[in-house]
Amino acid sequence: MSTVLRDAFSITKVSFWIGALLSSLIGSSLYIFTHRSIESDARERFNNHARYAQSVIEVRIKSYTDLLRNTASVLQSSNHIDHEEFHEYVRGVELNRHFPAIDSINFALHVSESDRSALMEHWRENIHRHLGRDDAPLGISPPGIRQEYLVVTYFEPDPVYPQLFGIDLLANGYFGTQLLQSRDQGTILVSGSPIPLLSRPNDIYLGMRLPVYRHGMPRDTVAQRRAAYTGSIGIAFSVPKLLHGAMDEIPLTGMRMTLFDTGLQLDAEGRVLNAPVMTLFDSRGTATVPRPALAQGDDIFSTSLPLDYNGRPWKTVYSVPKSALYTEFDAYYPKLMMAFGFLGSILLYALLYILTSSRRAALVLAREMTSELRESQSKLQLSHYKLRRLADHAYQIKELERKRIAREIHDDLGQNLLALRIETELLATRTKGSHGILHKRARATLLQIDTTIKSVRQIINDLRPTVLDLGLSAAVEWQVNQFQRRTGIRCEVHDDYGDIALPDHCATAFFRILQESLTNIVRHANATEVRVELRLNGDWLSLTVKDNGVGLPPGGHNKFGSFGLVGIEERIVILGGTCAVFSEPEGGTTVMVSAPVIGAAEPPLYPQHEFKSGSAVI
Repeated sequence: MSTVLRDAFSITKVSFWIGALLSSLIGSSLYIFTHRSIESDARERFNNHARYAQSVIEVRIKSYTDLLRNTASVLQSSNHIDHEEFHEYVRGVELNRHFPAIDSINFALHVSESDRSALMEHWRENIHRHLGRDDAPLGISPPGIRQEYLVVTYFEPDPVYPQLFGIDLLANGYFGTQLLQSRDQGTILVSGSPIPLLSRPNDIYLGMRLPVYRHGMPRDTVAQRRAAYTGSIGIAFSVPKLLHGAMDEIPLTGMRMTLFDTGLQLDAEGRVLNAPVMTLFDSRGTATVPRPALAQGDDIFSTSLPLDYNGRPWKTVYSVPKSALYTEFDAYYPKLMMAFGFLGSILLYALLYILTSSRRAALVLAREMTSELRESQSKLQLSHYKLRRLADHAYQIKELERKRIAREIHDDLGQNLLALRIETELLATRTKGSHGILHKRARATLLQIDTTIKSVRQIINDLRPTVLDLGLSAAVEWQVNQFQRRTGIRCEVHDDYGDIALPDHCATAFFRILQESLTNIVRHANATEVRVELRLNGDWLSLTVKDNGVGLPPGGHNKFGSFGLVGIEERIVILGGTCAVFSEPEGGTTVMVSAPVIGAAEPPLYPQHEFKSGSAVI
């Protein structure tokens, strides 16, 4: 035995290296999985920050567009807004506080050649009065005679150089054409070209312009819009200031933002330029290096998101070093998981190896013990069979003894009591008129004999009712009637087949089961109704006893000191049948037993005395 166990639990070189290899693979897999999981989580957080920054930029562009529309609405609300009113409106907007990226707001008045002199004179007086000086040279630039002009007449905040007033925006051929198209369509005009006077390397200024129409005039058709056209309102804003505000809201250090204008690049004449995508802003750019190369590599997170600038396509590229999204724990966590996986796998492999070795040893031991277990099982089965036979024999002996005692009482004691009653009856008859006291004593003795006869009859019925000799159906009906008369519980019997020819031991067993079931109802059920059914299905006889009492409590089958249900089950199993005891959902208990009774062999009878029937009184 010790040699078997030693061989089963010995560790070979092959098993050792297999365990080491498997543990290394599991540890490496955990390292890779953990590293990728951390990287995926960091990438997701980076993408969320990028999308949030993109949404902030979109909101800011929309707010600047809304400011442009609101300003146009103010100008369109009246046909006589002068520079003072425009100045007060812009001052009330508080550009520095609410729109820090906006450099200026200007209004360009549409002037035809025929109205130029009168309108420009009125405009000069308005500007001189606003500036508080009369020496500022105000005129249309570039000079020249043209059919129509779009002259910058209002400029806020107040310009340092008065030359900013009077610029004719229609003088620029392609830009003037775009302004006229914006007038005809009633839409915002945005340009992909930086404003030359304001822009510097990596400090781009862009503009938006919106046509302004006269108050109260229709604008449904192109002709109506041309007739109602009074000028153009525009804003100039700094792209770096706009984007730096968005970058400030990202709680992430080291994040880089690069903004590209992906639309067509056109020259002053409207020709398409064969030029690379224009970089509008780079958070890493400087005046000397405005467009550094984009960050690349395995240690960089990068994403590109589209942006709509009032119909013009932009693209924003965000990038950040991966280390900016990792915590100190993230750097050690994959290594920790690798060590845990390696050590855990080693321990698990050792455990599995021990379990496998234990199984092999157990199988060896089991093979050695199988013969003994099988022999013990055979003996146990034989012992169980003998116990069943012994129980069956005990039941038969008990019933035979009851039957014998009942017949002896019936034949001997019953006949003696009957004879005594006859003699007493004769004595009472003869002394009726002549001996009053003796007659009275004789009648009292006769009543005592009748009481004794009833007691004897009850004892005989308790031992073995004589009605059982008339058949199981008659015995069941008699027993139920006795139970109803004794307890007052309403009973109902259903017997579809009437007299059923059964072996005596089968009839006795079913009768005793009925008695035990009724006894349990009296003791435990608190029932008011009992239903007894006796049915024959083929060769099987079934007896069902159902009440409407409190039901079977949990554990009622195995209650200590209670053998009623155990006796019922044992009796029916001896007959080769089945027993079921269950409680109904609405209350009550049902006892159902079934056993093969047709063609059942009569158990061997043991020697007994047969007695003749006595008086019908007993």
